Amino acid sequence: MIPDESSTETVPDGIVELFRGPGGWAEGLRMLGLADIGLEWDPAACQTARAAGHATIQADVATYPTGPFQDRITGLIASPPCQAWSRAGKRAGLADQALVHQAVHDLAHGRDARTELLNRCKDKRSLLAAEPMRWLADLRPEWVCLEEVPDVLPLWRQYALYLQQWGYSTWTGVLNAADYGVPQTRKRAILLASRARPVTAPAPTHAKSPVIGLFGECLAPWVSMAEALGLPSGVTVNTRGDRPRDVRGRAAGGNEFTADGPSNALTGRARSWKLRSGQGWKLPSGDTEHYERALSEPSFTITSSANRCKWVGDGVEERNLTLAEAAILQSLPADHPFHGTRTKQFEQVGNVVPPLLAAHIVSVLTAIPVRSTLGVAA
Repeated sequence: MIPDESSTETVPDGIVELFRGPGGWAEGLRMLGLADIGLEWDPAACQTARAAGHATIQADVATYPTGPFQDRITGLIASPPCQAWSRAGKRAGLADQALVHQAVHDLAHGRDARTELLNRCKDKRSLLAAEPMRWLADLRPEWVCLEEVPDVLPLWRQYALYLQQWGYSTWTGVLNAADYGVPQTRKRAILLASRARPVTAPAPTHAKSPVIGLFGECLAPWVSMAEALGLPSGVTVNTRGDRPRDVRGRAAGGNEFTADGPSNALTGRARSWKLRSGQGWKLPSGDTEHYERALSEPSFTITSSANRCKWVGDGVEERNLTLAEAAILQSLPADHPFHGTRTKQFEQVGNVVPPLLAAHIVSVLTAIPVRSTLGVAA
């Protein structure tokens, strides 16, 4: 039985994950033959993680006691919310950064002033970025991994200073998921720490422009979106959906990229991404003759009712990115059992840690090699 927030029984030994989401870290651990128990407050994300077979407690990380885990965990993983560092929206949380740093400092020194600091926050979620320090100070696990958007790196460096004082070897930096076989240029700030072994960044397995080394070794090239999804060559992705286009055919204020390279970083708004393909030669009659496979004929069996195409003129075919495709771009299984509304499902897939990246990170901390790789569409 999985305990809820009101219960502290049936807590297993091993690894605990804070802010689990739909199970990205847990899928990465599964690649290494490991499992954890996660805490997550969002009901839909809890349903998703549990349906995927990952033990999950529905709880508020900020109020859940650390006592049940005392002397029982080897590793701690956390991907806390990042409102104080977010570049989206009105960025009200920016004013909270100093308060988050203060909370981390206080918790590292055995003082808990969260209630007073929370009352001063512009965004009540900002202080969640300090929660991992409460767990670290109380539990002192063998190893630690923290992950967030690149702008959170200064906070991770603050964490690292205290962890070093407690005898941990640490590494902080920004990793690009594309360097580890994920078909997406998703960059994340990472903190690694261990009391058992020296740590450093995981060795890349892929590169944008691979170079042959002195002994003939060479990394694999980045995995493209087209390769991962089985798309025809020449597909472009518009991230602003049906916004008006200017005289040059560009989306006003939008962003476009080619699927012949890795995807841009996914967000919850990926549900509005438009995939465009099917340009052909203009014939004298004005008709269009296609010379490449259309979007309506993908080689990978992930089509659904949401995958229907339409023609938008000049032989250009357009359709939305599907949830299954978004999952693959995050290195999740195409059939990962997302729950909740369509908006909630895309929010989960947009926020998830790519399991393949997660596996390479945890491999450094556990010395377990990564054997699983992303399956490319046939």
